[in-house]
Amino acid sequence: MEKLQRSVYILLFFFLVFAGLYFAAEFMIPVALAAVFSMLFIRLCNWFESKGIGRGLSSLFCMLIFISAIALIVFLLSWQLSGLAENMDSMKQRVVNLFTNLQHWLHGQVGVTVKQQDEIVKQQGQDAGGGAGSMLASFAGGVMGIMVNTILVLVYMFLFLANRSHIKKFILKLVPRDEKDTAGDVVHEAGKVAQNYLSGLGAMIFMLWVMYGIGFSIVGVESAIFFAVLCGILEIIPFIGNLTGTSITVLAVVAQGGDTKMIIGVLITYALVQFIQTYILEPLIVGEQVNINPLFTILVIVLGEMVWGIAGMILAIPLLGIVKIICDHVPKLQPYGFLIGTEKQRNKKTGVIDKIKQVFTKA
Repeated sequence: MEKLQRSVYILLFFFLVFAGLYFAAEFMIPVALAAVFSMLFIRLCNWFESKGIGRGLSSLFCMLIFISAIALIVFLLSWQLSGLAENMDSMKQRVVNLFTNLQHWLHGQVGVTVKQQDEIVKQQGQDAGGGAGSMLASFAGGVMGIMVNTILVLVYMFLFLANRSHIKKFILKLVPRDEKDTAGDVVHEAGKVAQNYLSGLGAMIFMLWVMYGIGFSIVGVESAIFFAVLCGILEIIPFIGNLTGTSITVLAVVAQGGDTKMIIGVLITYALVQFIQTYILEPLIVGEQVNINPLFTILVIVLGEMVWGIAGMILAIPLLGIVKIICDHVPKLQPYGFLIGTEKQRNKKTGVIDKIKQVFTKA
């Protein structure tokens, strides 16, 4: 009965935590993003400090590297997007032709004339016209909010990196003296999990850029680099991002006037890249840095979207990995850590990926 009561209290605690995160999303999302991203640069920041550079300047160098990486991605996207914009008129004409063919198909299948369809579309446009102003204002407010949150994330990242020792000492002061070693291990492993996961994810996204770029170029997609970079970036949103990127690419191919062979080529490229990603890149590059079973991976992504939207989907897996580490080191929470994690059924490393890992490890 006591164990059941404790479990109910723990579940109630988690419920209150998620409720608090939901209502404090506007404040917590930039803080959480900055905290996770700052963990990615701890190792680099330590390397700068080992060369005799001060902590503040080392943190600033890490921020400059982060900003430069984002600027490079934006430059690639804008460069390819400008090339795509040059063909916008022809793409627009193809879309109009597709819409006209669709109208005639509906007339033949449903019996609704083209004139009636135009009147329906016109009526819908008039109904939606009243909300156009509010939609424009909402869009402008959203862009402004993204800019403000981006600046906040950068400021928070710098402060987290510069004050990481102070934060670690604060955490150690919260636990009894005889548990400080365990708390230190938890902090170290949590940071290491975030570092390895994010660095592995970044390397995997770069490989996806290369593979999508080669595949889309062979197929003949216009602005292939743009769609390759887009598909790779969307990969940070598990399960949904890759489908979204491929769907956008297929729609763009249709708008560009691509034939059935080109669409099939895009789908084949997507299938090959996903096969390589699932069976080679993820086990080799990302590995088992976040040891979470597939059920809770999907659950935490759905929950993250409900609580924090897209940002929640991006942060869901690394944050749950940190929660699992905490559960594994707290005796009363170890059953929950076991539930979240996976059972290691293979003791001997005999797979192809394991052999490749052993080669890199020996090297």
